[in-house]
Amino acid sequence: MKVLLLMAIAAVTALCFADSPFACNRAALTAQARRRHFDELSPALRARKKSVRELRDGFEFEFPPDTATFQLVSEWVAGERLCCPFFDIDLNVEREGGSLWLRLTGREGVKQFIKADFASWKL
Repeated sequence: MKVLLLMAIAAVTALCFADSPFACNRAALTAQARRRHFDELSPALRARKKSVRELRDGFEFEFPPDTATFQLVSEWVAGERLCCPFFDIDLNVEREGGSLWLRLTGREGVKQFIKADFASWKL
């Protein structure tokens, strides 16, 4: 009986910690949040993007360090982490007025997902 219980606990634990699929879960956002994220924030960030650095496991996007851009990037990150939970997302603001960097990385396959899903970002 104890063995069966331990096996059941192990199976449930494995399911709880299973990696999410490489697919944007748009349902994780309300209709209003989806419109804001995909129709307003994403195009605004694409327009402000200064450069892209390819990394071993993802990409880094450079933005100007002004307050308005920082707020847009931060809001975009808040939505992106809900619809794409498989990303590791980092923001780096360089000292002395340097650039704002958005880093998207993750496990095996994330880089390929970014290449496909972010094609309009001209990687």
